[in-house]
Amino acid sequence: MRFLTFLAVSLFLSPGFAQNLSPAADQQLTREIYKELIEINTSFSTGATTPAAEAMAARLRVAGFPASDIQVVGAAPHKMNLVVRYRGTGAKRPLLLLAHLDVVEAKRSDWTFDPFVLHEQDGFFYGRGTSDDKAQAAIWIANLIRYRREGFRPSRDLIVALTADEEGGGPYNGVVWLLENHRKLLDAEFALNEGGGGEMHDSRRLLNLLQVAEKTYADFRIEARNPGGHSAMPVKENAIYRLAAALERISRYEFPIRLNEVTRAYFRATASLYTGALAEDLQAAARGDQQAIARVAAASPVWNAVLHTTCVATMLDGGHALNALPQTAGANINCRVHPDDSLQFVFDTLRKVIADDKVDVRPSGEPPTSAPASPLRDDILSAAKRVTSQMWPGVPVVPCMGTGATDGRFLRAAGIPTYGMTGLFLERDDKRAHGQNERVGVAQFYESETYLYRLVRELAQ
Repeated sequence: MRFLTFLAVSLFLSPGFAQNLSPAADQQLTREIYKELIEINTSFSTGATTPAAEAMAARLRVAGFPASDIQVVGAAPHKMNLVVRYRGTGAKRPLLLLAHLDVVEAKRSDWTFDPFVLHEQDGFFYGRGTSDDKAQAAIWIANLIRYRREGFRPSRDLIVALTADEEGGGPYNGVVWLLENHRKLLDAEFALNEGGGGEMHDSRRLLNLLQVAEKTYADFRIEARNPGGHSAMPVKENAIYRLAAALERISRYEFPIRLNEVTRAYFRATASLYTGALAEDLQAAARGDQQAIARVAAASPVWNAVLHTTCVATMLDGGHALNALPQTAGANINCRVHPDDSLQFVFDTLRKVIADDKVDVRPSGEPPTSAPASPLRDDILSAAKRVTSQMWPGVPVVPCMGTGATDGRFLRAAGIPTYGMTGLFLERDDKRAHGQNERVGVAQFYESETYLYRLVRELAQ
């Protein structure tokens, strides 16, 4: 089966490309680590990150890493993080390689396959965390072991941090806890993280994205209340109906378009990959043409998301008994806030859109953390372009703004510039992170391993 895996990978690649990948033994090590991580349930409420952190620490000790360079620490016994340091010459400041061990919840009944078993079928790896973010976690560990075996002596220390609760946040968030309690473990000149990645359409590799900025994550609670009563004597005033009307208004509203330097460059670069009306629309969208922007937004959820703030209902609750009028009905509105919009603006806009003083709107959870974009450094961009050109000739490297939120915002806020770079190509309109049957292409997984191996070597020379 192992040899069939590598044969299958070669069939997905262009002639001669298989020779451009890491050796089969290194691919196999990465796959074994990937499988081990996928099959440890690290979800927020039903799992724990500690077993995964300890499993990776054990692999590093076997590979010869000194115990003093391996730290398993965290905010709670079940929410531990792994931080390991690969020693360089110290001529340059360290490079931090970040990935998170935790994943969002996944129910077996919702999936075709067991979400906590790595399943390979029809050229894809299936499992919770295959793309978000255990592919990168496995690759960082496998490549660190490979660097040691090869005797690589970088000019800077390499720090790999595999952290807890990027998805769950709160008091167990690994990056926040490490910055507050063990800043020296993470201190680096800059960091590489999830985000960015490769964009494909119909299996054609289009762009290798370098994420330098991201939206801000924010939740809002909207809630309707009234006295309730007996369901045998209904009245017009009903908390569920009032909430439903508010949700309907939110569903129809679109926040204003916000183009900035990063997104304009992204659309201009994307336009060069197409011909005809779509290419013209992408170019016009980059110039701010509103009609073209509307067509571009309708053509792809990704394109829509980078154009403006988005707010969407994600959870719903209401009522307290089958035979009673509801006293309370509420919903969570999850917003991904464009860097050019303030949180106050989003809050005020939601209240205006709902337009009902009997529906309460309030921020939910911890106050969001936002941070400025990372500077577009020539050395990072040049290294990304060189490795990309070696692996995917003709594919451009394009700076982008992430549509979601990552722990990179905490690093940026702490003064550590962070760049989303994975080299993991996903179909533009088939990104399944957080959803059912999460998957990545087998070929694309091994390409990502090779890309990150080479990129880190370039940046650490």
